[in-house]
Amino acid sequence: MYRKNAWKKYDATLEKEVMNFAEGYKEFLSASKTERLAVKEAVKRLEAKGFKNIDTLKKVAPGDKVYFVNKNKNVCAFVIGEKKIAEGLRILGAHIDSPRMDLKEHPFYEKNEFVLADTHYYGGIKKYQWVTIPLALHGVICLKNGKTVELHVGEDENDPVVGISDLLIHLSADQLTKPAAKVIEGENLDVTLGNRPLEGEEKNATKAYVLKLLKDKYGVEEEDFVSAEIEVVPAGKARDYGLDRSMVAGYGHDDRVCAYTSLMALLDVDKPEYTSCCILVDKEEIGSVGATGAQSRFFENAIAKLIELSGESDALWKARLTMENSKMLSSDVSAGFDPLFPSVSDPNNAAYFAYGLVFNKYTGSRGKSGSNDANPEYYAWIRKVMDDANVNWQNAELGKVDQGGGGTIAYILGNYNMNVIDAGLPVFNMHAPMEIVSKADLFEAYRCYQSFLLIK
Repeated sequence: MYRKNAWKKYDATLEKEVMNFAEGYKEFLSASKTERLAVKEAVKRLEAKGFKNIDTLKKVAPGDKVYFVNKNKNVCAFVIGEKKIAEGLRILGAHIDSPRMDLKEHPFYEKNEFVLADTHYYGGIKKYQWVTIPLALHGVICLKNGKTVELHVGEDENDPVVGISDLLIHLSADQLTKPAAKVIEGENLDVTLGNRPLEGEEKNATKAYVLKLLKDKYGVEEEDFVSAEIEVVPAGKARDYGLDRSMVAGYGHDDRVCAYTSLMALLDVDKPEYTSCCILVDKEEIGSVGATGAQSRFFENAIAKLIELSGESDALWKARLTMENSKMLSSDVSAGFDPLFPSVSDPNNAAYFAYGLVFNKYTGSRGKSGSNDANPEYYAWIRKVMDDANVNWQNAELGKVDQGGGGTIAYILGNYNMNVIDAGLPVFNMHAPMEIVSKADLFEAYRCYQSFLLIK
């Protein structure tokens, strides 16, 4: 099924299945605007399928279904296989963070009787894409008394939205002479929160009004935002895209589209030969760093815990051995070939919508810098798995040589001497507030991940 349009093989029954699968994905994407929300959605689906939190168990055995949560921003789930864990896992790994803006630690200020929130953008964005669109606020405010307050504004139809203003076209002669990277400066990505003064206040009255609203609704003070994590994301639900409804438009396809398909594939697994795993990580967009990024020891420790609960000794050493014996699909998206911008792609090594899952042997920049570069022996094994399962797939590079590039978590797991290859969906508008994927690619990715977990 190499490089064939997937829509051509679907009969009426299978097409209905493709469309229904996309409906479930749209619900997940709309509810998972942040990594914390994505973890909540994942756990809800895991528990509905009988997965148990590892903290509630004293031992594990073949057939058991368990999950770990790390700091509310990572989740990894396992279906214990018939073989010993140290003989290797079948791993699907995706990230659940997406480019956005975060409120600074001291975000609120008043200027010309407007109250604004200062932000710091997260991940690689074209800053001009994030102005003049409806934005929502999601996150947590952690108080000194140990209480955590959740804040969500802008998704309910009765909620207000916020946003970032731009200079009107009538006065933008000077602005439009600037290069695109400078049309909107990072320090000007400040969110408008209000313009109404608090009665009785003479100084910073509009700021005082907004702070009063926050205190009345959430019981928080301005100083509490020092220990808050509030993310600014596009408001609104994922939608069908195209008159033929063949695509999905929404925020966060990179990489929640791979997170969802990987998770759903794991939920279908029952009594596998090799232990099956889906791990969803944070911080990929800023280098996979920190306690919740792929470079954390969290995953290694989780495997060691499973080995210990299976009754074996030397768990840490066997966790390393397990990693070396494992096979992984680094489930991350790739650049789709856009007919409006053909010059940035090599057409023979580009990813096309509806042609199925994309394998990237290597990513990186220019001279493959920062790339995993999968072994051809492993690639050949993967090819056979896909073809035997009648999965539509294709290969691609991330644009022409020297045009740009990007990275994934693949090289991090490869550092354990693990066989890893990047495998995800082609995306339009990557890192923009609205990204696009094909429903056919969505379904083929799910079938690919499912086949990978079940192969012997």
